[in-house]
Amino acid sequence: MTIQNLSDVFQHEIRDLYSAENQILEALPKMAKKAHSSKLKDSFEMHLEQTKEHVKRLEKVAETLDIPLNGAKCKGMEGLLKEGESLLKQEPTEGLDAALISAAQRVEHYEIAGYGSTITYAELLGHKEAVSTLKKTINDEEKTDQKLTKIAVTNVNKKAAEA
Repeated sequence: MTIQNLSDVFQHEIRDLYSAENQILEALPKMAKKAHSSKLKDSFEMHLEQTKEHVKRLEKVAETLDIPLNGAKCKGMEGLLKEGESLLKQEPTEGLDAALISAAQRVEHYEIAGYGSTITYAELLGHKEAVSTLKKTINDEEKTDQKLTKIAVTNVNKKAAEA
């Protein structure tokens, strides 16, 4: 895709986010399976359900604005998930939980940055419905990041330090 204007950038970002969310759909069940903490496992499983909704929202935006979603591959998310893959080869422990939270928060921060920029583009382009839809998702991502921090600070990191 050749990017010539802000509309092209917006379309590129929608496609990139769609690819990223679909990659996350594949990773979250594996992360939940490896989580030692039941709170962390539950958080990953809850975020899996949210991510399914995020994909639907992006499909809605794309359909409304006639943006083709096929063929895009988010290399950034691919790299983040590949980096975390080595963790999934280990047995569940308190220490692994701390590492999984760190990896998951990298993913969340990447998504927050992507959605933030995309919302700004949508606002400038006058895509009011897309703005509203995308804001729901960025709010989910921010809440997930906060929840992961809470799990780390109140539970996982302390247990990992004692292990």
